Amino acid sequence: MKTFLAVALVFSSLLALPGGAAADKPRDTKSRDKDTHVQLLAINDLHGHLAPNTPGTIQVGCCNPVMSGGVRTGWTQKTVPTGGIAYLATHIKALRATNPNTLTVGAGDLIGASPLVSALFHDEPTIEAMNSIGLDVSGVGNHEFDEGVDELHRMQYGNQHGGDGCHPIDGCQDGTPFAGSTFQYLAANVFYAGTNTTILPPYEVRTVGNAKIAFIGLTFEGTPTVVTPSAVAGLEFRPEVATVNTLVDKLRSQQGVKAFVVLLHQGGAQRPPAPPAASTTPTGNEYTDVNGCVNFNGPEMQSIAQGLDRRVSVIISAHTHQPYVCTIAGKLVTSAASFGRLVTDIDLTIDHESKAVTAATASNQIVTQDVPQDPAAKAILDKYTNLSAPLANRVVGSITADIRSARDNPGGQNAAGEQLMGDVIADAMLEATTPSDFGSAVAAFMNSGGVRSGLLYNQISGGEQPGEVTYAEAFTVQPFGNTLVVKTCTGQQIYDVLNQQFNNPSAGSSRIMLPSGNVHYQWTTADGPHVVDGSVSFDGGTTPIDKTSSYRVVVNNFMADGGDGYMVFTSCTEPLGGEVDLDAFARYLGAHSPLTPPTPNRIEKVG
Repeated sequence: MKTFLAVALVFSSLLALPGGAAADKPRDTKSRDKDTHVQLLAINDLHGHLAPNTPGTIQVGCCNPVMSGGVRTGWTQKTVPTGGIAYLATHIKALRATNPNTLTVGAGDLIGASPLVSALFHDEPTIEAMNSIGLDVSGVGNHEFDEGVDELHRMQYGNQHGGDGCHPIDGCQDGTPFAGSTFQYLAANVFYAGTNTTILPPYEVRTVGNAKIAFIGLTFEGTPTVVTPSAVAGLEFRPEVATVNTLVDKLRSQQGVKAFVVLLHQGGAQRPPAPPAASTTPTGNEYTDVNGCVNFNGPEMQSIAQGLDRRVSVIISAHTHQPYVCTIAGKLVTSAASFGRLVTDIDLTIDHESKAVTAATASNQIVTQDVPQDPAAKAILDKYTNLSAPLANRVVGSITADIRSARDNPGGQNAAGEQLMGDVIADAMLEATTPSDFGSAVAAFMNSGGVRSGLLYNQISGGEQPGEVTYAEAFTVQPFGNTLVVKTCTGQQIYDVLNQQFNNPSAGSSRIMLPSGNVHYQWTTADGPHVVDGSVSFDGGTTPIDKTSSYRVVVNNFMADGGDGYMVFTSCTEPLGGEVDLDAFARYLGAHSPLTPPTPNRIEKVG
């Protein structure tokens, strides 16, 4: 079975490579030209998704017909079951068996914003799983900093500094000390403020055959804007291009390294054309092909690729959760989507004389669920699933239909930036803080990045009935453990913070907050302030708020501290801390069951 699987995976890796990528991927390790052929297997943005049903599918390209009464009425994206750590391990090990010169690498966000089965145990299950599949090295992502640099160090080294190897809060889960990761985290551009000391090694050099390959790992410079400020206090995140280029010069001159691979937590996305009409034949570019690079959009990623030293051959990217295989500024740029649903199979040809990379090709392999589950990885998942089951499988409420987030497709977010799952969370926040004892809030706002998933009517994760929502499913929606904070803001500050949604995190982009049901406002793409003056109301659109009056507003502590660039909230006054956001969300689901998805009419785009 293993031989058949390996052959099948190798065969599939030869097919349908994107424009600019070579179709023949050398696998003969006894090459006639004596060049070294190195295989890199790359993952990114796993986020602790160890179970095969979170989310359990990926959309892979064009096109399936939609039929009604024997007549084609349209086309839809092809979707296949995929993901799960035990399946991912099987695919990686089968691919690894095709080339003894194989290294397995990551590009950050392996942990953080994780489902309950990993997060309940401080992401130790995910680190154990990465050790099991043989991960060699990974760059850090923004979510590696969710709980601060000390916890990141614990992920790397275990609790080995005078401790017993157990988590300081709740000890060992099963009596076995946590030893940390056997792979190396890299953080080339993250320094202790005021020093030239990085918090983790900036690079790792591996020798394969007679060639040296340097892996440089780093996160994007703007990481502090998307992490709770207290978690990155005392750290400095330096520019990506200058950091990498300095290291390339250093490694070339001091260690003779000629081959460079960057593990970068930054990315972009394809922008395929609109779906074809029912009467037309698809071109094949409609929808997102996991091996495509159609209308690539990612200004930061493109700028970085153009600025990096030409001796950098491969950029394994991340952060946007999108699949692509591109050539940008002469460099191979890849991403394996998210949640362990793909693994990028990269082949490097390293010249036996110059020791430089002369060719680099790649394809994203789908982590299908039609292969045997790897026993070691499955044992890790089963262990923590059983430990978490009493809490995870508790039903906290029910829904009448899917309540989707922007991370779900299709239907997760409308043209105004509103998403139903975020609306529901904001409603729960307001209900928890309306009483005078809990803040007297009159409006709630939820950051879009904190909404990690939707609730699906037919998802069954713990033996519950269709429509029932388990605690684990609610946790997956809102996993950060933030607390609710009520602050007093003037009407002018409300307008100011709503305008901070635009050109955020960069010019021409937006992060749209999700408001509670009583909030209504309009925004436009016209120059100047985007929020239409006089359109903001806290009574559903009847009476505009007064810019000179004060209002009690509830947000989470991440936003209250200026997270996601909402710095206006830091100047609002009279903060009152409240309960954990997940507790408020779960209680709201129970009180309003069966909950019907709200109508997305709180935010209105008018031009």
